[in-house]
Amino acid sequence: MKSAPDLRNFLTPTVDQMGINDRIARIKSRSIKTDAKMEGLKLALSMIDLTTLEGADTPKKVEQLCYKAMHPHDKISGLPTVAAVCVYPSLVSVAKNVVRDSGVKVAAVATYFPSGQSTTQIKIDETNYAIGEGADEIDMVISRREFLRGNYNYVLDEIMAINELCKTHKVRLKVILETGEIGSLDEVRKASDLALLANPDFIKTSTGKIGQAANMQVTLVMLQAIWDHYTKTGIQVGMKPAGGISDAKTALHYLRMVKEVLGDEWLNNQWFRFGASRLANDVLMQIAKQTEGVYQSANYFSKD
Repeated sequence: MKSAPDLRNFLTPTVDQMGINDRIARIKSRSIKTDAKMEGLKLALSMIDLTTLEGADTPKKVEQLCYKAMHPHDKISGLPTVAAVCVYPSLVSVAKNVVRDSGVKVAAVATYFPSGQSTTQIKIDETNYAIGEGADEIDMVISRREFLRGNYNYVLDEIMAINELCKTHKVRLKVILETGEIGSLDEVRKASDLALLANPDFIKTSTGKIGQAANMQVTLVMLQAIWDHYTKTGIQVGMKPAGGISDAKTALHYLRMVKEVLGDEWLNNQWFRFGASRLANDVLMQIAKQTEGVYQSANYFSKD
């Protein structure tokens, strides 16, 4: 499938950096009532893609991660499961066997994660493999090399090829921009618009494998791109900030931002996710504090 010509004509936005910062400052300044905070904490927990993406990952580690995904804290009743577990393609079948019919999805990183430095055919083959192993969702990385060279048609063609494969197998696709490698907020907006032309299920900030991961400025720019795409096409696309979000307070700020930019239709785990390995424990500690009035020791929470 070939992308449209002259993509530069469609990718020339500029971002108001001062306006972005001002809006985030206002969001962070707002207090949250106790009842709304508990609701928000449970919602944030339900939106987490619990993630392990290390070279030393083993089937046992993935099994433990899946158990935690389904049973975040056995001593606190009424908790939702997390949205998904995210693993390498070679461990998808292990995860799938554990989560079974729990409602927890299995996401696989693909397309030569995290660098994206490979051929399109190898990326397609790896995605096919992950889907064949039982992945419900694919988190792909774009070719930052080609994006930075201005070869936008190449980048879009790859996204469209992977998206077509995922749609054929009814698998959801998240497109990772790796915003820390593509430059300014203007470039983040440009990359967001480019990915959105393929109508994936989500766009995602980061792999979590470089120092510059998700932040609220980048996420706000991407949310605005999603809203503009929705108003033009009527097509809803989700958002996944990933990497560096490790505390509940920050997660609640993100949820407030989603509500203000996109509305309540996006405030569920069908359309918003957190890519995280440490966030779940802090959310659980805050829920325990709201429930029991005191913080539990970190020893009461399993390591992810």
